[in-house]
Amino acid sequence: MKTTHYALIGCGMMGQEHIRNIQFLENTKVVAIYEPDLEMQGIAKQLVPEVIFAQSIEELLAIEILDCLVIVSPNFTHVDILKQIAYTRPLPILVEKPLFTDPEDAEYIAELKTTYPCPIWVAMEYRYMPPLAELIKQVHSVTGGVDMLTIKEHRYPFLEKVNDWNRFNKYSGGTLVEKCCHHFDLMRLVMQSEPVNVMASAGQAHNHLDETYNGETPDIWDHGYVIVNFANGARAMLELCMFADGSRYQEEVTALGCGGKIECKIPGPSRFWDKSQGAEPIPKVTISPRVNKGPQVLDIPVDPKLLDAGDHNGSTFYQHEKFLETVLGNQDPEVSLHDGWAAVLMGMAAQESARTGQVQSLSL
Repeated sequence: MKTTHYALIGCGMMGQEHIRNIQFLENTKVVAIYEPDLEMQGIAKQLVPEVIFAQSIEELLAIEILDCLVIVSPNFTHVDILKQIAYTRPLPILVEKPLFTDPEDAEYIAELKTTYPCPIWVAMEYRYMPPLAELIKQVHSVTGGVDMLTIKEHRYPFLEKVNDWNRFNKYSGGTLVEKCCHHFDLMRLVMQSEPVNVMASAGQAHNHLDETYNGETPDIWDHGYVIVNFANGARAMLELCMFADGSRYQEEVTALGCGGKIECKIPGPSRFWDKSQGAEPIPKVTISPRVNKGPQVLDIPVDPKLLDAGDHNGSTFYQHEKFLETVLGNQDPEVSLHDGWAAVLMGMAAQESARTGQVQSLSL
């Protein structure tokens, strides 16, 4: 079979996770990287000794053998990179979330949906965490139609990134965009409906307050609640806490309807688990019919090699399996530009609601 040749734009922590998971796929090869940071280059070189480091995106795009691109650069650079690719050499793209961070770029993304000639997949890997994938598969048969959805994420603070861009709203888009676009994507996917309004309360209570970068104190929020009402009458809630490092489960998702309840619990990254607490928790899905027959609990273990390859419960690999099929022309992107665009707009509405104390209307 023909080898599919990848290039990465960015090879920081998440870029390295992409590399490790691409390497699990048959007939694939990371052949080129554009990464200005020398330390990150050095780490990537250990993962892919034969890789070419381009000195610019133009130089990267001139490499004829390329079949697809993975954009893993800081959030605020995504749109400019997409513009450069679209103008210079369109190729199939997997672009990390969030798709954009500036509200003024929403119009360009809407235009790109109709003008870009190759598939673009937005990296919403939470969909592919095995316990969440099982919940998504069964949610409507168990609930009889979802009326309420609750997503809870209790986790550690933002990790260090190159040049500390994720400490500031102006670079990241804000916590409810940067972190929570995953959650808003899940809401739309599970509800199978569009949001009509968003209300939120959020703030910065503890994290990063004692840090300064070039004389600036980080303004990124570390906790909040968001409630979303959907066109079909369903409602969803997000609870986020980023100073809950010791939580046994990082994500807990619960869906309820007239037929019953389904919930899943997902541990955080293995490398953060305190071994003094015993064995790492196993992801679980619990199905509870409304007519009391007793709950059914499903353990959803994840291949240890995938846990070692990244921080997202194996989902990066499963996402790349499907993206490869898209590059090969066997399927359309499962997470479209529209999905990525909608998740960011929900996050921006949540940021604005929390900032102003006002409900924000949406029309997607």
